[in-house]
Amino acid sequence: MVLLLTAERHQEIMALLKMNGTVKLQELVDHLQTSESTIRRDLSQLEEMKLLKRVHGGASLLQRKGLEPSIHEKQNKFTAEKLKIGQLASSFVEEGDCIYLDAGTTVMEMIPFLKSKNVTVLTNGVMHIQLLMENKIKSLITGGEIKVSTSAVVGSTAVNFISQFRFDKCFLGINGIHPELGFTTPDPDEALLKKMAISVSNEVYILADSTKLNESTFAKVADIHEAMVITDENDAEALAELRKNPKAKVVTA
Repeated sequence: MVLLLTAERHQEIMALLKMNGTVKLQELVDHLQTSESTIRRDLSQLEEMKLLKRVHGGASLLQRKGLEPSIHEKQNKFTAEKLKIGQLASSFVEEGDCIYLDAGTTVMEMIPFLKSKNVTVLTNGVMHIQLLMENKIKSLITGGEIKVSTSAVVGSTAVNFISQFRFDKCFLGINGIHPELGFTTPDPDEALLKKMAISVSNEVYILADSTKLNESTFAKVADIHEAMVITDENDAEALAELRKNPKAKVVTA
């Protein structure tokens, strides 16, 4: 077994992260043939250098402010967590509600749980439509420009379309949740749409897995007090940091 120097381990860790986006602690232990305590120390050092973010059981790359993964890149990540978040979010929907469902893979997980609630849904999520139809849910879709990478309808037409409605609740996906900087997303067009949905909704829910906690991206959507966060429990440290803000509203699946 060849023992690597600290700098060499750091290079290997960053190379794996750039290749995969996330990496598990045990994978690093096996790959680098060193102890778990050494890897934890390496991850702490790299986090202090703002090169990665530690998450439950491993690490992930820091989000670039203006870059957003495509919907296909998101689809197969954190699937179990997204399902639990979607199911919990659906419990806030009541019989006969009129709701807005934002585009996104976590929000999409709500749809099968809405089947028996006699709701009306407006969405900007192109990929939601088939699932809404399969579950025989009364649905409308916004007009506007289709953003291919996220399968979301965006732009001024979509914003104006949404402004004509009033919702009991809206459920939004998000890329960054920060206790001080609030809710953010990489795309200003999507930020405008989310802002409009918030402004015409009685209640607002943000659905996001815990890798989005303590992150901020390019365009601000809302302040932290403006929505209830529904997330998972995988990152206890980030959850504790968020809950330090007395204005933050958080429930976990």
